[in-house]
Amino acid sequence: MSKINKPNIAVIAGGDSSEFVVSVKSGANVLKAVDSEKFTPWLVQMQGLNWEVFQNEEKIADIDKSDFSFTINNEKIKFDFAYITIHGTPGEDGILQAYFELLKVPYSSCNVHASSLTFNKWFCNNYLRSHGIKMAISKKFTKGEAIDAEAIVKDLGLPIFVKPNAGGSSFGITKVKETGEVKAAIEKAWQESDEALVEQFIDGHEFTCGAVRLKGEKVVFPITEVIPQNEFFDFEAKYTPGATQEITPARLPEPLFKKCQELTSKIYDLCECSGIVRIDFILQGDEFYFLEVNTTPGMTATSFIPQQIRAMGSTLKDIITQIIEEKLG
Repeated sequence: MSKINKPNIAVIAGGDSSEFVVSVKSGANVLKAVDSEKFTPWLVQMQGLNWEVFQNEEKIADIDKSDFSFTINNEKIKFDFAYITIHGTPGEDGILQAYFELLKVPYSSCNVHASSLTFNKWFCNNYLRSHGIKMAISKKFTKGEAIDAEAIVKDLGLPIFVKPNAGGSSFGITKVKETGEVKAAIEKAWQESDEALVEQFIDGHEFTCGAVRLKGEKVVFPITEVIPQNEFFDFEAKYTPGATQEITPARLPEPLFKKCQELTSKIYDLCECSGIVRIDFILQGDEFYFLEVNTTPGMTATSFIPQQIRAMGSTLKDIITQIIEEKLG
């Protein structure tokens, strides 16, 4: 099959959040997993208004944003599909999805509505709570708002978690153990997002589960048990080798394993997700408390989703091929 006849696939990495570096690693791993016998993969790196095509880690062209194409050797190449691996804005919050909708370019992730809903933890929490999904009680504080630390502690107790309302990879998150630390923790979260969430602490163990819909059928992946050496699963615990023990499939009794997978499936449907999504939980006793939905989850070689796909006896290449083929129709 000649290069010209194969659909051109943009694997998009980078973005405008603190997760840039992680996204670049995810993009490199997804690029390797795109079947080059069926498709022609290209790495597209975005940061601000710099949208660039890379080959062998060298920039080869700028993207024409008017039609999501680029020109090389006087040949104009238009992308047939976008595989989004940006964590955070603009790849996880609906902004890039809206751009591709306007240009009628099929893409890998959830649609505009589902992406923006799940990226805003406050909206997502309140929506899912109305459907009976259990989660920690939380309060939202907008940048610049007066903070009454004692009132917060009175309502939510200690310790509490403070996190950015929109953001990922555990940037800007603090586990607060004393009333005197509340204000600084909220201000730290405001550096990542204009809104901070203050959440009641649920004492339990963390689990995470991926899912994808292929050919109308939902595939729920095996669950991963997350055991950080740090006090919680922060950025260092996520990305430092050996800082976290990750066990896939999780060591859960069959009824709890099934319960977590069913809850993952239910939330995937309630949020009208598509593509590969990962949902995080805390298990306390025999109840799973919802943490968050990740609509462009980490795809580095050691990330949870590739681990779960391997544990299922499949390959990232196979799943990605199916996603692209289905969206290309």
